[in-house]
Amino acid sequence: MGNFMDWLNARLPVTQVWEDHLSKYYAPKNFNFWYFFGSLALLVLVNQLLTGIWLTMSYVPSAEQAFASVEYIMRDVEYGWLIRYMHSTGASFFFVVVYMHMFRGLLYGSYRAPRELVWIFGMAIYLALMAEAFMGYMLPWGQMSYWGAQVIISLFGAIPVIGPDLQQWIRGDFLISGITLNRFFALHVVALPIVILGLVLLHIIALHEVGSNNPDGIEIKKLKDENGIPLDGIPFHPYYTVKDLVGVAVFLFVFCSVMFFFPEMGGYFLEYANFEQADALKTPAHIAPVWYMGAFYSILRAITFDIGPIDSKLGGFIAMGGAIAILFVLPWLDRSPVKSWRYKGIISKVGIALFAVVFIILTWLGTQPATVVYTLIAQICTLFYFAFFLLMPFYTRWEKTKPVPERVTG
Repeated sequence: MGNFMDWLNARLPVTQVWEDHLSKYYAPKNFNFWYFFGSLALLVLVNQLLTGIWLTMSYVPSAEQAFASVEYIMRDVEYGWLIRYMHSTGASFFFVVVYMHMFRGLLYGSYRAPRELVWIFGMAIYLALMAEAFMGYMLPWGQMSYWGAQVIISLFGAIPVIGPDLQQWIRGDFLISGITLNRFFALHVVALPIVILGLVLLHIIALHEVGSNNPDGIEIKKLKDENGIPLDGIPFHPYYTVKDLVGVAVFLFVFCSVMFFFPEMGGYFLEYANFEQADALKTPAHIAPVWYMGAFYSILRAITFDIGPIDSKLGGFIAMGGAIAILFVLPWLDRSPVKSWRYKGIISKVGIALFAVVFIILTWLGTQPATVVYTLIAQICTLFYFAFFLLMPFYTRWEKTKPVPERVTG
């Protein structure tokens, strides 16, 4: 085995990669619960890729046969129901762990220097995931798949000058049809997974280049022993690989409980309208996206008024796009002298807590009918959403912060 590894390492740096990214990659010794979600996101990504490959073996991407092929997978393919539920449940759990992963970054300032590029790659992954989820949502060719795509694609028509042509280009036809389904299938199973895998690789490489953040927001590379090993660091393997197995076990227990006992999750994971085949002549009573896109759909619907020459439809589209785009510039909005919310002032602490509540409310509102009361609540929450980011350069600079310790704490 030793001779084989010497031969292999001379041609492929397997041992060096193992050491650089696992056995000799020193991570802060005070990782807590919030640091499970990065590895869990990787686990769910593998689940989505493997189950997706298996589903494509029986799925037919055509308007005439797509819905029937999904029913065939569920009823006639051996364990097809299990693979389909693993994929559909995995899609929602993917966003659960990604949102928790992003919130941890927000809590502990993981977007701050020198990790700006890590954050940007992470946000690019999030954007690609939303595109991947939207296109995958259309593939069952149910009622909500068809009409949800109709609503989202029609938004591009609000863009001045190029809107109508862009809308037609995305559809590939004058209306949503089999060719739209076919091109979304190609993007969902080939193009976007390649993009996501590439971004994940860049995300990890960038992270391991600058080192992981920690709950104290202290750079452990500043204090090293005579061998150049961080005093507050421990090897990622075996310490955190073993620790992550505990998180994986708990996650799989919850995941399997949902998958086996209530995979529809009351219509939030699999909407009941999607168990009917797509019908262009029958509009559902309430059209809404899947829950993980609910927050941005709420922001879109919150703009019910014209702003000068910008009508409400274009205004909603701009607000929705802005809500995502502003996350990319977060590293340059936070001017606080400290990274972690443990040492930030009361305004930042209250702001982060309220932001989480507002995002949850917006997510829920996006799945509900647009009543007068719900629209008003969405408008208030949208105002706070943008205020949290746009006012950040001011309140993070002015508020009083706590002194940061020299060494990491427990």
